[in-house]
Amino acid sequence: MRMNKACLLLKSQKIKTTFRDCKTFMQVFVLLIVGIFSFSIGEANDFELSLKDLGNKSRSKIKLAVKRLGNIGNPSALPALEALRDKNLQISEDGTLIILNESGDQGHDALNGDPIDLSPLTLRKPRINNSVRRVLSMAIGKLKLTSDSPEIRLQAAGELLKRPSSNLVELVEKALDKEDDDEVRKVFMLVLAKEGLKSDDKNKRLKSINTINEFGNNDFKTDLEALLEKDDTGEFLESDSEIRDHAAKAISTIENRQFFINQAANLFYGLSLGSILLLAALGLAITFGLMGIINMAHGEMLMLGAYATFLMQNLFREYLPEIFDWYLVIAIPIAFFVSAIIGIILERTIIRHLYGRPLETLLATWGISLILIQSVRLLFGAQNVKVANPSYLSGGFEVFHGVVLPYNRIAIILFVVFVVISVWMLLQKTSLGLQVRAVTQNREMASCMGISTHKIDMYTFGLGSGVAG
Repeated sequence: MRMNKACLLLKSQKIKTTFRDCKTFMQVFVLLIVGIFSFSIGEANDFELSLKDLGNKSRSKIKLAVKRLGNIGNPSALPALEALRDKNLQISEDGTLIILNESGDQGHDALNGDPIDLSPLTLRKPRINNSVRRVLSMAIGKLKLTSDSPEIRLQAAGELLKRPSSNLVELVEKALDKEDDDEVRKVFMLVLAKEGLKSDDKNKRLKSINTINEFGNNDFKTDLEALLEKDDTGEFLESDSEIRDHAAKAISTIENRQFFINQAANLFYGLSLGSILLLAALGLAITFGLMGIINMAHGEMLMLGAYATFLMQNLFREYLPEIFDWYLVIAIPIAFFVSAIIGIILERTIIRHLYGRPLETLLATWGISLILIQSVRLLFGAQNVKVANPSYLSGGFEVFHGVVLPYNRIAIILFVVFVVISVWMLLQKTSLGLQVRAVTQNREMASCMGISTHKIDMYTFGLGSGVAG
């Protein structure tokens, strides 16, 4: 009996202990959650207050607000800080921060991004000076260097490379230790190398020169050449021979690398420019090579295709601005058909009467070219007109430092390859191509076989003119 009571007492004590432990755990858990939540709320409140202080009338408070925003590290502050730097930040009478667009006719709330109607508002600009701008530059650089986006970090590093700031060197060193993107790491290392060249420490300078030598960046060539300059007496301004030797080696590496880069760039630009001439030559090969016609107006077919593209651009800009980027897709076949139709008209009205008379053909087509040139001048004026790039053909990608391959030039090369293959397929794999080759080789025999040589002449001349256009 006593043992049963003892067992019951022991069990009840265990239950109480377990309950007490659970209660303690729950209390700690609740306190932890409340603490984290309170910290988040506190940080959010601090961010909002600091952001609102950017519109304070006191420069010292604006300066403190910028420093706090940089230390908080919230990337949401970047648009407001950049707007303050670029003079696009304004404050309404109730203290709302408004970020204006580039034209200044529209704006949105800096805190939540909501659009704001500017018409009924009286706005003022925050008053900042050089002291605030220096702190602002530091805060923007800090936020960009610690951003989660590799693109933003790369942009920040690139800006530092162009306009180095000794105040951000320590931050760049810390960012480099954490950086896992190779391209960003490379730019960070070059930023530190640029600063290291100014150091009094020989080892730092040698390390910087070796880093520049490793990457072969042409932007540093002037800095390295400064280490090899001499004074009026012929003495080197840089007294340390080891540093001079490393600098000379780095300059040689940069020059060799730049030579190969320039050759590659020239090859690409030559291909892109030659591709345009290849289209014109392909059309000429059809009219002269297949038909034996000396067409002095062939270059004007290219001109007609260009002006057809210009007209399509203006039509889309005027009547279909929402799909303006796609005007080029429509302009390509339009340019082909305009040039081809003009070519067919010329062949049917003039050139077909001059087959076998090369001198008369040359003079006639030369006269036609003058007529076409003057007609275009009357319609469009003597000044050159501009054809805009669609957005998807604007820009390019960097293959080497300083060598950018524009998308529009790449598109030209690919398009010319497509046209050449298409013309080859047309002449070699279709019945029209077979008839063209038959008429070219033996016109009388082809006529006896039932091929309409007049139609083939018309189609062939139209094809040559269309390809040129």
